[in-house]
Amino acid sequence: MKHLFILPVLFLLTFKGFSQDTIQNNQHYVKPDIKFGVRGGFNISNLDFEGDVPYQNDHRLGVYIGFLANIGLSKGIAVAPELQFSAEGASVEELQFDYIQMPILFRFRLMNKLHAGLGPQIGLKVDKVGDNAVNMAYSGVVGVDYEINYAIFVDMRYTYGLRNVFEENSGFNAKNRNLQIGVGYKF
Repeated sequence: MKHLFILPVLFLLTFKGFSQDTIQNNQHYVKPDIKFGVRGGFNISNLDFEGDVPYQNDHRLGVYIGFLANIGLSKGIAVAPELQFSAEGASVEELQFDYIQMPILFRFRLMNKLHAGLGPQIGLKVDKVGDNAVNMAYSGVVGVDYEINYAIFVDMRYTYGLRNVFEENSGFNAKNRNLQIGVGYKF
């Protein structure tokens, strides 16, 4: 239960350095470019097992929804912390894991409306107990997004788990793989 409170606190701490109204830059004051928004869409996820697969390991189709902030550091670089719900794992009930996740992406402008992002993600499993799965998940995220206009964007991300989703004494070793395809709106 303690982990449930840690994620929002970490999310808020990412704004600490950018919460001032102004930043001094060569004797001039520049207002930081901060936008908030929402994003959601579909997941196509699976577990990448090492060794024998104990269950049928078909892809799980799920959803994700979350809140984001985009903190512009310069014209082409931004930091984007998020807080989201994501349904992941495999299609078999025993392998379905739902998470509250906090990705922190470093976004880079590739072209006028096209951006790439990469960064770490931490997740807290929220759906089941006693299923031999660990409660915390660590992943790496890479993705692209395209701005349709000033507020609406479409994005696609690939997430690969960096930690075994099962407890060490379970005898299984698997990592989450997840593809997210969705749309978002920045305020």
